[in-house]
Amino acid sequence: MEFEKELESRIKYVEDVIRKYLPAEEGFQKSLLEAMNYSFLAGGKRLRPLLMLECCRMYGGDDRLVWPFMAAQEMIHTYSLVHDDLPAMDNDLYRRGKKTTHAVYGEAMAILAGDGLLNYAFETACGAFSMEGLSRQELERVCRAMKILTRKAGIYGMIGGQAVDVEAEKRKLRLDGEKLLFIHEHKTAALIQSAMMIGATLAGADEKAVRELERAGLAIGVAFQIQDDILDITGTLEELGKPVGSDEKNDKLTYVSVYGLEQSKRDVERLSKEALGILRDRPERNEFLEELVVSLITRRK
Repeated sequence: MEFEKELESRIKYVEDVIRKYLPAEEGFQKSLLEAMNYSFLAGGKRLRPLLMLECCRMYGGDDRLVWPFMAAQEMIHTYSLVHDDLPAMDNDLYRRGKKTTHAVYGEAMAILAGDGLLNYAFETACGAFSMEGLSRQELERVCRAMKILTRKAGIYGMIGGQAVDVEAEKRKLRLDGEKLLFIHEHKTAALIQSAMMIGATLAGADEKAVRELERAGLAIGVAFQIQDDILDITGTLEELGKPVGSDEKNDKLTYVSVYGLEQSKRDVERLSKEALGILRDRPERNEFLEELVVSLITRRK
């Protein structure tokens, strides 16, 4: 119960921070800005900015420096969902209990909203360079954080994983374990790794510590995606806020369809222990972060 209260409080803090970076809905492109904000404000766990914040705090960083990156990371995650829901991709009409962006604004505007969120994410993150009072050392950290953000969101990160996933689905290719793991590591885990690495980097953590968090983020991300696949079978519309069985409806190959439900549950447990082992082995401990990881991987929604 104490963790739940603390989680609610910290999510509210994250929400208050990232909302401040949204564009004003004005001008001739107002409809685009409305669609972007609709997508961003449709709810969600705010997992990635929260992980970023907690990793920054774990290494004694200043919240202020991480704020624009928190918003940027969530914009990138949101744009990926907007595009993922499109008719050409998963063709989902509901996300987080609400109509998806293309269902409300039309397919063309949803594509542009996703494009807008991605571009605005980098514009937002770049705002960190112009923050007052930054030392040369802090500016160098911002440079490293930008490199992580762009790499993990791009063709060698999330987009790369999405491309392999789409190709396998559309061509009805049989996925082997290696290719399926590649998809999960890149499509889902890359942004979780990004959030944790950026938080630590901006706080001044050394390269070894950042690489350890990259390893933890990989385990967390893959376990998170496997749990998502499990919930698509075992969850309910009320719990998930979207139709269950959508993966099966779309004839989508998932970890569960390849390895079975029981093996998938065992792998979630194994990966959870691996991630927690890394976090608990650090000289800098963040017990809230550890509890957060457990709650995310064992979630029911």
